[in-house]
Amino acid sequence: MDWKKEIKSWGIMAAVVAFLYFTGLLPVLIGGLQSILLSTGLIKPKIEMPDLTDHQFDYRGRFLTFDGEEINLEQYRGKTLFINLWASWCGPCRAEMPHISELYKSVKDDPNIEFLMIGLDKNIEKSRDFLEGKTWEFPTAHASFGLNESLQSEAIPTTLVVNPEGNIVFYQQGMSNFNSPEFKEFLISQ
Repeated sequence: MDWKKEIKSWGIMAAVVAFLYFTGLLPVLIGGLQSILLSTGLIKPKIEMPDLTDHQFDYRGRFLTFDGEEINLEQYRGKTLFINLWASWCGPCRAEMPHISELYKSVKDDPNIEFLMIGLDKNIEKSRDFLEGKTWEFPTAHASFGLNESLQSEAIPTTLVVNPEGNIVFYQQGMSNFNSPEFKEFLISQ
């Protein structure tokens, strides 16, 4: 008799997961839970110099803003540049975006720091639709023309920081709460 209850319990759980998956709510739910986890401060970026000796950032690259304007990476040369690669379907990407928005708000008036959040969805409309109605504040664009070698990554989210000299001084695959005093100081000190 216990095995019937067990099968029924597993069936209900499978039905709930299937419902969330097919309605598109699963990434939203997972992203929300991950954002709560990030809010605890347990997952922070490891601010250490990556071993990227002789890795100058490649400023060749063009992107489309969600208003249809073309932007060029070259316009960021000589500034500290925070870049985040994301996709609408990526739960960890969704989780860290509110924290990146808060970091951006705290440094946006610094003329030496620039942010660029690059959507990687195959269809620009998916990225645009995902951002629509969100209260997050940061500059966004879409990788409509592809990514150069400096931005190639095996996972998302991927975040990197390029200093004014064009050196990659921070590189991380995976989510973090970048809105920490330590990371803010790291950005400002570049």
